[in-house]
Amino acid sequence: MTNKLRIIAVHAHPDDEASKGAATVAKYVKQGHEVLIVTCTGGERGDLLNPNLDKAEYEKNIAEFRKQEMAESIKILGAKHAWLGFEDSGWVENGPVPKGTFADLPIEQVGEKLIKIVRAFKPQVLLTYDENGGYPHPDHIRTHEISMYAWENSRDLTFKPELGFAWSISKLYYHQTFHSKKLEVFDEAFTRLGIKNPYAAWFENRPDNSHLVTTQIECADFFSVRSAALKAHRSQIDPAGDWFAMPLTEEQKIWPFEDYQLAATRVNSQLPETDLFAGLR
Repeated sequence: MTNKLRIIAVHAHPDDEASKGAATVAKYVKQGHEVLIVTCTGGERGDLLNPNLDKAEYEKNIAEFRKQEMAESIKILGAKHAWLGFEDSGWVENGPVPKGTFADLPIEQVGEKLIKIVRAFKPQVLLTYDENGGYPHPDHIRTHEISMYAWENSRDLTFKPELGFAWSISKLYYHQTFHSKKLEVFDEAFTRLGIKNPYAAWFENRPDNSHLVTTQIECADFFSVRSAALKAHRSQIDPAGDWFAMPLTEEQKIWPFEDYQLAATRVNSQLPETDLFAGLR
């Protein structure tokens, strides 16, 4: 095994790479490893969430707006980037998603594009969402599905050899960005600081899911990079909004980690982990 290892992080929309695992990405890039972020859709159905921007200007060319934001975020993180090239399905709670969009297309059609990228990049680690998508957006659920499709099929010598020579990913992780223990610690800190907790609704009646966390990456020194990547997505992130409600220096003290669930592994690794490459170095 060479010193330089590779992570592929599969995300549904532009800005997901900044809100999930960005400090981890920046840390591993700083260590000299390679990280490829794959964005499945262009975010064309994303609403304007920053009240400081001109809505008419944004809606005139959403796709180009979000493409430019994505480029800026990737530059900040220092990662590599690939578009999967599918159309955003939009937030659909009930009923069918729009025809021809990412979540509507057959899993084979969307999944094979990811397999081709996996076989070319040859990552040891795959980061993605759980079966609920982290939250039940159709594109997030489909992102989980194609990640699992690639996990299973990219290593099969007989599966679509035209997509590249088979490659077996060693470890598969799910993001555990906001789990019950972290929300509890944040709630206590907001109360102590006298700041209204913007995540209070998430905390109420939430099942205890902190036991799912197997792997904590200490990356507090890279939280400022994460913040910069988030702010690069100007259409989606209000710089005075909830993402930045917790003072950075306080968050670095109370929860200096980004958290993951080791969902599957093909190498031996002792839990709990403090390194995504545990068992690979």
